[in-house]
Amino acid sequence: MPEEKETRRASRYDAVIATFVGFLALCVSGYTAYMQRQQVRAAVWPILEFDSSNAPDIHFTLANKGVGPAIIRHVIVRVDGQPVRNWSEALEKILGPGKHLGSESDMSRHVFAAGESRTVFTPRDPENNPLNFDKSNPLWVKMNTDRGRVTVEICYCSTLDECWTLRAGGLTPSTTTTETRRCPTPSATSFQQ
Repeated sequence: MPEEKETRRASRYDAVIATFVGFLALCVSGYTAYMQRQQVRAAVWPILEFDSSNAPDIHFTLANKGVGPAIIRHVIVRVDGQPVRNWSEALEKILGPGKHLGSESDMSRHVFAAGESRTVFTPRDPENNPLNFDKSNPLWVKMNTDRGRVTVEICYCSTLDECWTLRAGGLTPSTTTTETRRCPTPSATSFQQ
């Protein structure tokens, strides 16, 4: 009888040890899966940067400085804090009423590859030439001074559907982003190209 009790006790002890080892294996497996997910996130993380420049001409650029593609879901462009629906409306707010020329490249609903940079807008003179650096040209002077009035809010996602919102503008490159659960749906304030 005492032998039987010891055998049962040993069997319980073995069961507790086996359960504990199984639990540790589950924890290690969970931690490994978590770390793999973090590595995948880091491998596809996009970082957008919006900038304006006056050399060799006045232009606005959008670039992906991250290591993964940036899927742009929603864009708002503002002049003096007021949303505009397109670049023509932005130029009208900056330069006043009239027909203003410019060349633009789509940024709404575009996928920016890692390392991709794109000039999204270049204002042009009445002869349809880019506004090249020329301090004697009043149109260049006005656009150069007032390009800082343009700001953007761009919501973009990674291929893992993790999303961020870039808020940028002014005269210096900006990568100020905040994580967001999802991008807003298009509305009356959305930028249309």
